[in-house]
This record gives sequence, structure tokens and C-alpha cells, in this order.
Amino acid sequence: MGSFTGGGLPPDDVVVTALRAGDEAMFAVLLDTWSQGMLRVARSYVSTDHSAEEIVQDTWLAVIGGIDGFEGRSSVKTWIYRILINTAKKRVVRESRTLPWSSFDQEAGFTASPVPPGGWQEPPALWPTPESEALASEVRKLIAAALARLPPRQRIVITLRDVEGCTSDEVCALLEISPANQRVLLHRARATVRDRLADYFEAVKQPE
Repeated sequence: MGSFTGGGLPPDDVVVTALRAGDEAMFAVLLDTWSQGMLRVARSYVSTDHSAEEIVQDTWLAVIGGIDGFEGRSSVKTWIYRILINTAKKRVVRESRTLPWSSFDQEAGFTASPVPPGGWQEPPALWPTPESEALASEVRKLIAAALARLPPRQRIVITLRDVEGCTSDEVCALLEISPANQRVLLHRARATVRDRLADYFEAVKQPE
């Protein structure tokens, strides 16, 4: 499934067979390869790093307990991320840190309209690559702060698309939203983050 299949890992059938056999080495490889990305996605739902870590731990426990039921209808990584997202949704509702996922459809005046005229079809990459390490660090902090202030659905969509590298189809499948919804959420999230970056670079621009 495109960019979301797991990089240099063995084919899914090998991974599944190893996990079903209790192969600790394979499990360790998956942890090393995917846990950081899973933490970023989990953190998009909850307000503390500790909660995100517990969501990831609960997800891996569910993977171990459910691997025998994996039917191969999607990639292993997509299956695991779907468990992660479902776990995160339940955690959000339980902790009452925000509204249940089903109520976010109307957030910020959301409508399922296509990207408005003049909007980009395939915008350039969100993340800038300034030469200065100090500037790069400052920009990363700025992006993280901008992401944290986004409405929940915009935040998870842009995290999956622009940070984790998921395709549009993968995001729609994981979040169970339509392509139109995904485009609008991503467009609005990118526009907000880019506006904050533009303001920042304008402020730090040195006079010639």
C-alpha cells in the first residue's frame, strides 16, 4: 500500500508468520521501526506524552493478542495503525479531554466541499529545510506548536499525510472519511501551518 508498507521490513506474510510464532526478534524490529511514528500519531489525539505512550503500549498488546485474526485485507502497518487510532479514540473519550471523534465533523465550520478555486492540487512539501541548524530547530518547534493548535481532525490528517507519509487512500481508510473530507482537512491544516511559518520567516528575515 504505497508509502505505508514499512520500508525495509520483510514482506507482510513473513512478518505475520513470525509474530504468530512468537518471534521476539521480529517484534523488536517492528517496535524499533514503527513506535516513534505511532507515538506521533497518538500524540495528535491526546494532551500528554504519557497518554500517547500508553496508547502505543496498549496498541502493541492488542497486536500481539489479535495477530491470529489478521486477514491480510490491508498491510500489516495499516492494520496496526488502525488499532492505534481506535485505541486513541477510546482514550480521548474516556479521558474527556476533547469531544468524541464523531462530533468533529462540524468543527471550525467544516464542510465536505472540495479545495476552493486557486488552492493547490499538489502543494510542495510542508517541512522547510533551512541550512542553519538553529533555525531548523526553531522551525521544528514552530511547526509542532502550530500542529498542536489545529482542530483535532485537521491535526491527525496532516500528521498522517505530511509527517508519517501516508497516502490519501490510506488516510481515508484509517480514519473512515471520504476523499473530499480528507482533502479539505489537509488543505486547511496545511494553510494554517504555512501561514504561521510565513509569519515567522518574515519576522526573521534580515535586511539586505
